[in-house]
Amino acid sequence: MAAIIETRGLTRRYGRQTAVDRLDLEVREGEIFGFLGPNGAGKTTTILMLLGLTEPTAGSARVLGHDPVLDPLPIKRQVGYLPENVGFYDDLTAWENLQYIADLNRIPRSDAARKIESALATVGLSDVGDKPVGAFSRGMRQRLGIAELLVKDPRLLILDEPTLGLDPDGTLKMLDLIRDLNRSRGITVMFSSHLLDQVQRICHRVGIMIQGRLVALGTLEELARRKLGDTAGSSLEEIYMRYFKEG
Repeated sequence: MAAIIETRGLTRRYGRQTAVDRLDLEVREGEIFGFLGPNGAGKTTTILMLLGLTEPTAGSARVLGHDPVLDPLPIKRQVGYLPENVGFYDDLTAWENLQYIADLNRIPRSDAARKIESALATVGLSDVGDKPVGAFSRGMRQRLGIAELLVKDPRLLILDEPTLGLDPDGTLKMLDLIRDLNRSRGITVMFSSHLLDQVQRICHRVGIMIQGRLVALGTLEELARRKLGDTAGSSLEEIYMRYFKEG
């Protein structure tokens, strides 16, 4: 599979602090990639550089073949980004919020109505499309956040802690939704999280960040073989803790 995200020596420093240290990363088209690490490991800073929202101190990145610093607009058109805290206009309905996003993306009204209807159905919010978002639970807001991304037909979704703060039912619905979008629509997903069980449940490959450095990259089986010498019954938690202690 071709690389949809590729970085070489990507680095971001803030004064004397190095948030991301010489990152060499590859996310393949069509996969769900788990970007794993504790809070403060450099995951969000990496994402911001991939989106062209923060410039690297050194190194380079390519997203969908484009440089986020020199050519960010094609990336913004084809990539959907769900931050940790999704913002909506609480006094507007779900439909009105999505219409606003469609207008910002210059989607014709005739096309927007179809896309909004489809997006709400995909995330299971068709029956509340006319309700003010201020009355939504966190889980509903997160799913509406996914619907917002789907309105522009993205090739790549970058999700930053999408299940944070959700109850078990909301978490399960979100993970099922991510997996379905990958399987049924072929959307590549970069799933950033510090929750090991969720990453293990849905991701094809994982990268582990610790203190700004990528210390591991591969499938669960590959990482278990490298670090534990055996893949039988190995969990991502065992692998992660071994890397974490050494990191």
